[in-house]
Amino acid sequence: MKTKVAVIGCGKIANDAHIPSYLASELGEIKYFCDIIPERADKAVERYGLGTAVYNYKEVLADPEVTAISVCTPNKEHTTITIDALRAGKNVLCEKPAARTYSEALEMQKVQHETGKVLNIGVVNRFNTAVNLIKNRIDNGELGDIYQVYIDFRAHRSIPGLGGDFTNHAVAGGGVLIDWGVHYLDLVMYCLGDPLPKTVTGKAHSVLGANMKEYVYEDMWAGPPKYDGVYNVEDFITGMIRTAGPNITLNGAWAQNIGAPGQYVDFIGSKAGIRLQYGGNFTIYSTKDGKLTEETPEFEPKNMFQTEINSFLQCIQSGEKLPSHIDVVVITAKIMQALYDSSEQGKEIVF
Repeated sequence: MKTKVAVIGCGKIANDAHIPSYLASELGEIKYFCDIIPERADKAVERYGLGTAVYNYKEVLADPEVTAISVCTPNKEHTTITIDALRAGKNVLCEKPAARTYSEALEMQKVQHETGKVLNIGVVNRFNTAVNLIKNRIDNGELGDIYQVYIDFRAHRSIPGLGGDFTNHAVAGGGVLIDWGVHYLDLVMYCLGDPLPKTVTGKAHSVLGANMKEYVYEDMWAGPPKYDGVYNVEDFITGMIRTAGPNITLNGAWAQNIGAPGQYVDFIGSKAGIRLQYGGNFTIYSTKDGKLTEETPEFEPKNMFQTEINSFLQCIQSGEKLPSHIDVVVITAKIMQALYDSSEQGKEIVF
């Protein structure tokens, strides 16, 4: 029997990833599309030809047939909806980030422990083929001692929906770090075995988008601009994390006055190094027989969102603890909070 599913929040990530993956899965069946904007829920029912549109998520939680929930709402709703769903006996896949703050993520983890229901976070790169191939090489010792990792997630002028939910701290909890950086940082933590952080230092800048009417851009995803809205998040972040394993440094930007983007991760080890092009392939740099070597493996990537959804539905039945479980993802939330705290306080955060 297929697991009955409800999708709460029928925006971009739901339509681009969660809904198509549930529809393609043999393990689940969508019963409800829920959104506080009725037109979005109604449109989903019409578009996909199934399910019922509802506008209050508590209607979904009252249905005993529904045992799996995808939370695809703005960040500020993640904690409340997830906790309510867990306490109603539902299993939850909550989109990234887990929450706006580390304390909110801890509360979600606490309720998961109390209820025993599944709580996975949508850090989908933990189901990415290239990322898992890299993790296997690291685990097998092919890179030797990994002592440094560098993360780069910079774009030229790509602030999303200026003045909307993405740039409102009360809604999103942050800017480029919590939106893009969470994916990069989390995949690094996954590949390294989720080492505990020791110290974190960071600096966040809110510069290019601060004067919204003077912000120049070519296009804007999640747009158009709302000049009567709010811009109080960072468009540039830099940081360093000392962990129980390697040091991690990062630079990220929604917007910068450099036209060359950077979207990669470098794993630097004593035997070899790997550069992962985010969302793509990776190259291994090493030596053999006294010569420099360079290898770009060929592989057939799987759809990581489909793998994530299938794994979520499977673990509800099996009890398996996935790599995206709140217990490990909360470490990434702790590091992001420390980067923000370090920037605000002007000092290094020591754990």
